[in-house]
Amino acid sequence: MSDADLTCDSILGGRVTLWQPRQGYRAGVDPVLLASAVPARAGQSVLDLGCGAGAAALCLGARVPGLRLTGVERQPLYADLARRNADANAGGNGADFQVVQGDLTELPADLRQSQFDHVIANPPYFRRDASVRAENAAREGAHGEDTALTEWVDVAARRCAPRGYVTFIQRAERLPELLAAFQARLGSLELIPLIPRLGRESQLVILRGRKEGRAPFRLCPGLVVHSGAQHQSDGEDYTPDARAILFDAQPMRACG
Repeated sequence: MSDADLTCDSILGGRVTLWQPRQGYRAGVDPVLLASAVPARAGQSVLDLGCGAGAAALCLGARVPGLRLTGVERQPLYADLARRNADANAGGNGADFQVVQGDLTELPADLRQSQFDHVIANPPYFRRDASVRAENAAREGAHGEDTALTEWVDVAARRCAPRGYVTFIQRAERLPELLAAFQARLGSLELIPLIPRLGRESQLVILRGRKEGRAPFRLCPGLVVHSGAQHQSDGEDYTPDARAILFDAQPMRACG
């Protein structure tokens, strides 16, 4: 793929530069929101399963300098773009971002023997036994589920260090199976609904769990992403809380 087939986008208020295809799967606000919900500290390690072009990992690295980031991506095109983006952003945020091309169900031996302080994932949203496949192969690879959601959680839990955190973003309609998978492997679960606008149903959720955690389940206040009852103009209409996350690299407010 030549540069003419790519765009070079600025996200997180210009803190991250992201090369991605003009056609096919393109990162939106979802990976930025995911990164904002990770309670990482400088010096910790992070594994991003299905990292795509690297948006979530790089946004997290921009917010928390000094992280050791590893991404796993099965599509060679996106793995190559993630490496390119790692190089493009290395000077700006100092993130140490290594990218492995491969399937999360067949991780290389060195990763299978490693554990991380944080494991994050933005798994495909759509079960293909209940939805239509995308015509674009890259888009289908990002949105259409081949590997069961329970297996994503199982791999994440195995690679998470004791007392470490696993953080996923997923469609609200799939919350029952996501919660069941987290409860089987993790504790201290915290759920953050992402609400498009006041009065609208949540379409996405962020679920965070802790390995060996023992705290009770917590339903956190939802993040309202857009202001007003409906979109009124061509400009952006993010709420102050969402704008602080998406443009100012602020962390998402946690429970209480």
